[in-house]
Order: sequence, then C-alpha cells, then structure tokens
Amino acid sequence: MDIRTAQKLAWENKLAKGFNTTDTAMEFGLLTAEVGEAFTAWRKRLPGIGEELADVFLYLVAVAEMNDIDLGEEVARKIDKNTHRIYERDVHGTLIRTSEE
Repeated sequence: MDIRTAQKLAWENKLAKGFNTTDTAMEFGLLTAEVGEAFTAWRKRLPGIGEELADVFLYLVAVAEMNDIDLGEEVARKIDKNTHRIYERDVHGTLIRTSEE
C-alpha cells in the first residue's frame, strides 16, 4: 500500500470512529506515546513491534492530514534530497554532511 492511500484510509477511519481530527498538539502527544510503546516492544523483544510501528505511522499520517500535507510526496522529496547529500567521516569516525549536490 502506498503512503497516500494509507493516509487517506487512516483519516477516513478516524472520521468514521469519531477520533481526534482537529487537535494537532494532542495528536503529536499520542504519536510520541506510540513511539515510546514501539521502543519498549523493541527493547524488551516483545511480540507486536510491527503493530506498534503501524500505530506510529497512523498517528504520523493523521498529523500530516491535519496540516494538509501529502506525506507520500514529502517522503519522496526527502529521499531525493538525502540521496544528493554527501557525507564524510570526521577524525572520530562520525559522519558529517559536507555538501549537497
């Protein structure tokens, strides 16, 4: 499933169920909580980390939808931008962005 379709379906579900569709700050808070749950599942090697990551995605696309952002387009744009960045390691071995083509 592509990101735009997932974003649309997630939004339609929120509308149908009467979930939050107007309070962006609350949605960011819930997104943060879901990231924490995903991290805990990963750290404790619990089953269901995939479902927790899906929850993160669903809250993320809700924030995008609340702000009239097509997340699929933004992800594609960001991947393209990242592919043109050049990195080099500093004396400590840390990657440092040195330029963008």
